[in-house]
Amino acid sequence: MKPQYFLALLLLASTYLLYMLYKPFWMSITIAALLAMSTTNINKYFKKKTNSNMLGAMITSLLLAILFFVPLSYFLTTLTLQINQIDSQILQQVYNEANAWLQDTPIWLEPAKPYLKEALDGLSLSNVATNAITITAQLGSYSAAFLKSAFLVIIFYFFAHYYGERIVEFLKRVIKMSAQDTTLLTRELSSVMGVVFYSIITTAAFEGALFGIAISFLGYNGLLFGIMYGFASLIPVVGGILMWLPFMLFELALGHTANAVFITIYSIVVISIIADTFVKPFIIKEINVRFIKSSTYMNEMLIFFSIIAGLATFGFWGMILGPAITSFFLALLKLIEQKNITENSNT
Repeated sequence: MKPQYFLALLLLASTYLLYMLYKPFWMSITIAALLAMSTTNINKYFKKKTNSNMLGAMITSLLLAILFFVPLSYFLTTLTLQINQIDSQILQQVYNEANAWLQDTPIWLEPAKPYLKEALDGLSLSNVATNAITITAQLGSYSAAFLKSAFLVIIFYFFAHYYGERIVEFLKRVIKMSAQDTTLLTRELSSVMGVVFYSIITTAAFEGALFGIAISFLGYNGLLFGIMYGFASLIPVVGGILMWLPFMLFELALGHTANAVFITIYSIVVISIIADTFVKPFIIKEINVRFIKSSTYMNEMLIFFSIIAGLATFGFWGMILGPAITSFFLALLKLIEQKNITENSNT
């Protein structure tokens, strides 16, 4: 056997063993690497200001933990406690109001009345209490799993920034890809991931704050439900509805018609139309100009569908993986196109 073939077999065997060894961590490593690529400019800024690669990576990692994982951890733990403190008298009042409303439904809801009544009959208080215990247990389990995953992502994210340049240079030497080709791939992927990441942060923080402030005036926990709305808004099309519709129905069941109308109009007009349609694109554009500083463009609808596909396939982390996979595929196509143009011009 030729030495190069033997070396290739050893490489394949060691790659498989390496994959099996780090299999439980590949998702965290991948997410951390993609997040590091999307925040390269922020890391470079802190690295320049502190004149230290380690301090720059530490500050950037701390910012990610504060902006992304701390709110979600607060949401999971607080929601678990809130479910355990559900007042049975309020549930009984909501049940009675909903039952009374069902007896006098509007004409346009008559076809759905049998289904609504069947669903309401199945919502006994004992079932609600049992489900609350089950939901609490599931949330506790999910919280622990997510906090573990978040911790690993933060650790790998730090190392991705700290050793990132050395790893990229090493891969360039091993793969022997031209500097122009590697620059194209990294620029395309980094730029798109930057747009996606800043869009996620902007959407969650801006729209969540708007909803949280409004809902706090009605006596609710504005911080908790603002965080919930922020993460719900990441789900395309129906995200915001998942939050304001239950509040509207709950206020109607309590007989607070004015509050229900306020929540509906405010959520649709202020958040969905003004903030999401007009203000958010302007903020993202400013972030793109000031932080990303790239002319790379990826169609908004393509980003939209890649996020939906990512969420459906990979769950929560799909909002990062979906656009990354799509942008990397398009970058490869662009690289092939450029090579074909170069070859045709040389012939």
